[in-house]
Order: sequence, then C-alpha cells, then structure tokens
Amino acid sequence: MNLHHANRPRPPWHTPGMAKRPARPRDPNQLAKLIVDIATGEAENVKPVAPREAQRKGGLKGGKARAKRLKPSTRSRIARKAAAARWSKKKLA
Repeated sequence: MNLHHANRPRPPWHTPGMAKRPARPRDPNQLAKLIVDIATGEAENVKPVAPREAQRKGGLKGGKARAKRLKPSTRSRIARKAAAARWSKKKLA
C-alpha cells in the first residue's frame, strides 16, 4: 500500500462533505431584493426539500410507475429471474 500521498493536503475541490451552494443569494443586493419580495408577497419563502425526502418520494412511486409501464410478459420475466436468484442463494448453516 502506498502511503506516500497520505499526508498531502487536498485541493479544496476534493474536500469531502463540502457545502453546497447557499440557499440564499450571496450578493447583498440580490439578498435584499429577495427579502423585500418575500415581505411584499411577490415571492414565496420556499424551504428547499431535503434530498432524502425527495429521494424517498421518488422511490415510493418508482416501482409502481415502472410496473405500470412494463408489459405483463416483461414484468413476469423479471419476477421469474428475481425468484430464481432468491432460491439459488445458498443458506448458511
């Protein structure tokens, strides 16, 4: 194992967990306009949907939407393949 590069500092674009772009504009003028628009009702103060919630929402309807889109014969073939894979697993004793 090569640990030669282990102690080198990483460039900022390789930093894991780096923050995404801010929810509000960084420019003070744009931020002020947004605050005024929200206060006057011209814009909504929308809280962004958390990524996990969005993923869960998509996942919940994904299987049903896919099943509806597939032909019954294709769906049956996929189910047979899945059942064969489940039954072919060796049980640990």
